[in-house]
Amino acid sequence: MFNGLRPEVQRRLGAAVLDTFSDSDFHKANIRDVAKRAGVSFSTIYQHFGSKERLLFAFVDVWLGELTERIVDHLQGIEDLKEKLRKVLWLQLDYYERHPGLGRILFMTVPMKTWMADETFQQKKMIHLYLDVLRKGQQAGFLNSKVRAGVLLDFMLGLVQRSFFMWISRGQSEGLAIQANILFEMVWRGISDVDRQPDGKTEGIDADARQEK
Repeated sequence: MFNGLRPEVQRRLGAAVLDTFSDSDFHKANIRDVAKRAGVSFSTIYQHFGSKERLLFAFVDVWLGELTERIVDHLQGIEDLKEKLRKVLWLQLDYYERHPGLGRILFMTVPMKTWMADETFQQKKMIHLYLDVLRKGQQAGFLNSKVRAGVLLDFMLGLVQRSFFMWISRGQSEGLAIQANILFEMVWRGISDVDRQPDGKTEGIDADARQEK
């Protein structure tokens, strides 16, 4: 979709997409609004993307891809499962604090039905990364194995979404990630298998999980 677009045009277009769809009702926003803000012709945008949905999701895919790569980079060298999950939660909250426009698009302005109709919603690389960590935790006995790993993921991602929504609602009076550690301890108590690992220690989980494979 971005083939043939000069980097400067892509940069202006991305900024306009972010402004338009984070501040406007999704159904009222249109390509002409984006074109005007970006200083790019309507025909150029339509030629590359064809619809406002494809335009929006093309950029969202790029932005969430950046978050995924950041997560991958930060998890390098962390062996402890609990600390991996703690880091992932913090990285998400920190990223949306730094990019509130993206958070508004993901959690507030775009209807869920619209998201579900596009592959961007799946974010396969990020979700698979997350699920891999959770499944290893279940296999090693540290996380609740009575539900699918996807349920544990929903539990964590639901907290991120609600936290962002209330952060915006309360006027962004403090950092979104400022209470990440406290929130994570609450999440950990909810997803860990307290009967098998009451102390929450998870040292060596990666090695154990690899041996089981």
